[in-house]
Order: sequence, then C-alpha cells, then structure tokens
Amino acid sequence: MSGVPLIELHDATVVLGGTRILDGLTLTIPVGEHAAILGPNGAGKSTLMKLLTLQLYPVASDNGVPPIRVLGRDRWDVFALRSQLGIISADLHDRFVQGNSSGVITGFDAVVSGFFATFGVFAHQRVTDAMRAQAREALDRVGAARLAAQPVATMSTGEARRILIARALVHRPEALVLDEPTRGLDVVARQHFLEQVRALARDGVTLLMVTHHAEEIIPEVERVILLKNGRVTEDGPKASVLTSASLGRAFDAPLEVDEIAGYYAVKLKTEK
Repeated sequence: MSGVPLIELHDATVVLGGTRILDGLTLTIPVGEHAAILGPNGAGKSTLMKLLTLQLYPVASDNGVPPIRVLGRDRWDVFALRSQLGIISADLHDRFVQGNSSGVITGFDAVVSGFFATFGVFAHQRVTDAMRAQAREALDRVGAARLAAQPVATMSTGEARRILIARALVHRPEALVLDEPTRGLDVVARQHFLEQVRALARDGVTLLMVTHHAEEIIPEVERVILLKNGRVTEDGPKASVLTSASLGRAFDAPLEVDEIAGYYAVKLKTEK
C-alpha cells in the first residue's frame, strides 16, 4: 500500500454522551512517516485510537467526503484491518496478563494469536506452518525467542511488552500503533522497550505513537501532533512543537522542555 495514507480524517467529529470528544478533526498521516500524537488526559487520544481501530465511528459527513479513511479505505472488515495494523498498548497487555491468570497462554501462542486478532489460540483456528515460522521470526526479531514457551502471566512487564511487539509484527503490518506503550514499565524496562522501538523505526517500520508523555517520543519520530479538547492545536516538526510555550498551552501549565540525545524531557517550571 505504498503511497497510501495511514489515516485520513476530514472534519471528523465524535459525540459521546452528548459531549464532543473529537471536534471537527482534520488530519493526514502517511505510511512511512513516524509521528506522535501527544496531549493531556481528556484530549481525545483514546477516542482517536478507537476510530483508527474501528471501535468507534465519527458522525456521518454531510459533504460526501468520508470523515475517516484508514490505509486508503473508508470501509473495512475489522479483522482485515487489524491484519494491516500492529497495535501495542498497555490495555492490550492487561488483557493478556490479567485475563490469563491461569497461565494458559505462552509467549508463542500470544504471538500466533496476532494472526487472528484474538487473545490466545483456539481450537477452531487453523494455525499453518507458515504462521508458526512467521511467529518464530517475529520473536527472533525482538530478541524474545527464549520466552516462547513461558506463560505470559509469569513474565515481567517488560518481557510481556516485548511479546506484544512480536505479536504486532507477526503479520508484517503496514504500521505499528503504540498507545501509551510504556505505562507500567520501570525506568530500565522503559528504556529497553524504547530502544527496541527505535530499532524497528530504523528498519523501516512506520510508527504512530499516541501518548501524554513527551519523554517516550523516540528520536526517530519526525512529526508531533498536539491534541487538546478534541482539536489539533499544533502540528509540525518535533522541534517546533515540543517547546515550553506549545506544551504549556496544551497542558495548561508552565513547563520547561530540554532536549537530551534526541529525547525531550518536560517538567513543571518552578518559581525562583
């Protein structure tokens, strides 16, 4: 699908409980561009993720232009779309780990389940030799082959997150979508995870990061989109968006921003 945008939003509005969560959002992110969507809690990031994965739909357009297209199409079978997008999120992690306390799902089964967009592999699903080979390849790619036989429920948070990367890569998707991907990771596991994501970016995998932490935006991300109250407030090159002024307006607080080795550290400005 070379040349087709990952996501196109045209005046997309989502209303939930009588409240506009996304308000006339217009945005295009091409495949091949590493981008991050950043904003405070309540900015509309989770709703945007649900649009991208077809868990929610925007208000119908009256101008004949589809309010959302994903990978060039405004109509998808949900499972077909999920085979084109690799999703990594803390919520997905919770579903695998907390919903699998019996320890039935191994790392290998979790990766294979990416072919079916399910949580584990079930008896009615036909797992082919080609799928098994791709699952082993994905585990090798992220350095997680040793975790193949281990139950996901017994893994550390960092190990389980690595399994989710392999699961997301198993069907060789058009892009990886990372939704608050480092939540729950300690400082060491967080850095290891981000370095793994950086390696994928350098290897040509398109990344879309959705976060409220500027610190987890990797150096390879070229573009940052700021959301606030369901609208885009800033959109441009990372260095021009991740400034004290722009982030201060988005988060309604006086902030200081420092760039360190390609990462951006943000803290509250203290009075002197």
